[in-house]
Amino acid sequence: MPAYSPERRTAVVLSGTGMHGAYHAGVLRALQESGVKVDLLAGHGAGAANAALAAIDGQARLWEADGLWLGPQARLFYSWTMPVRVLVWLLIALGALILAPLGLVVASGLIVYPLGFLLDTFGATAGARMVAVYQGWLQVVFSADVLPAIIPRLGMALVVAVGLVLAGVAGRAAWQGRGRRTLGAPWWRVVGAPMDAGVSRQAMTAMVGQLLRGTTVGAAASGSLGRRYAEVLSEGLGQPGFRELIIAATDLDGQRDVVGALLREPHAPEFMAARSERERRADVLDFSASGRDHLIDLVSAALTPAVVAEPHAMPFAADGHWRGETHRLCDRPGIVHRLLEEVAIAGVTQAIVVSACAPVTEPHHLPLARLDARHRAGEFIAAAEATALRDALETARLRFDAVYVIRPSHNALGPFDCTGVYDRASDRHAEVAELVQRGYEDALQQFIEPVVGASGDRLAQDAAPDLVDPGEFRLRPAL
Repeated sequence: MPAYSPERRTAVVLSGTGMHGAYHAGVLRALQESGVKVDLLAGHGAGAANAALAAIDGQARLWEADGLWLGPQARLFYSWTMPVRVLVWLLIALGALILAPLGLVVASGLIVYPLGFLLDTFGATAGARMVAVYQGWLQVVFSADVLPAIIPRLGMALVVAVGLVLAGVAGRAAWQGRGRRTLGAPWWRVVGAPMDAGVSRQAMTAMVGQLLRGTTVGAAASGSLGRRYAEVLSEGLGQPGFRELIIAATDLDGQRDVVGALLREPHAPEFMAARSERERRADVLDFSASGRDHLIDLVSAALTPAVVAEPHAMPFAADGHWRGETHRLCDRPGIVHRLLEEVAIAGVTQAIVVSACAPVTEPHHLPLARLDARHRAGEFIAAAEATALRDALETARLRFDAVYVIRPSHNALGPFDCTGVYDRASDRHAEVAELVQRGYEDALQQFIEPVVGASGDRLAQDAAPDLVDPGEFRLRPAL
């Protein structure tokens, strides 16, 4: 493989879902502080949001203490939906209502009877009186007028509350999805997609609005925000901190991947040109033209994991290929192959691929699987991404002059471990901030020092000094 050269057209491809975007943040910081030239940013999943923010010189919002991945809102990313949480708490209350009296009786009996036996053993009459009082209390509590009447009434009230929650959420979902063709019982609107991607989408949109100094960043303003973003990026290309952009998501209704791009001349015409093997108008959006209205929607779709979260509804333009239809879009782990293909079409000859999925190269390194639903979903997505990345890299080396991969040797955090996770390998709790730090160190150790440094190209010497804030990780100085 040819040695690294800053003269080549270079792209950073960010692959990952959910909290794995924190790893991208550390890598991007290392590349920025080391002065590595990047012409194009591409991403899917969390990588799409990172690429969109970094393309308009907003990469600092990825690793700051109040930024996208370390801010307080990150702990709420991909949490259970409100209906699921309400139903779980109501069911817990119902179970506690039924089991609490029995538990109280058993617990008090385990105290009264042994204590009464000990008192009787030493000849005290208080033991017999204590047991008699306890038995009298049991007769009162379990009489027909007290506990047997109260428990069914309270239980029925909780059952009615559960039913009202189900009916209300199903009705709200049906109203929001009116006009769409859907099948299935109403309760599937409640439990069909148990995780909520809305918080991550809102956080990303709000940060884009802050960078553009916008005032309205709601869902209704996504079109205007996308247009403003495209204008700023188009005007900024060629200036420090601004880079070309390619992002991708999967269209469930169109059964194809949707790729959006904003490129400089002379690469844009070739990228958008029609091809006999694929209908480009159906799945390629030009963010410098009419596709700019869909930019924020496409990033929001990329932040939506498949199956576990409700797909993002994106309305297409009336004069486009899909004639104003509204399609459901989400992320797909295997889309990294298509992303690398599109990056090659954009004229890139040198690619830096970033993934937070650690490779498994030796036997007898099986992790201890957790049984909760959140981890199972994240485990499947991470495995699918790692498999897709391995296959994509095999063909990517045929498309590019040079391909470099930055990924951790070990990562305990799954895509949905928003509040950290216990790491069995190190016997401690691993935090999201540590994943950002690991991305920073891996970029230095796997790419900047051995590849860029060995090439003889002088790196930027004006990198920012170490910044230590309360609760923030400490970074190594740039080279």
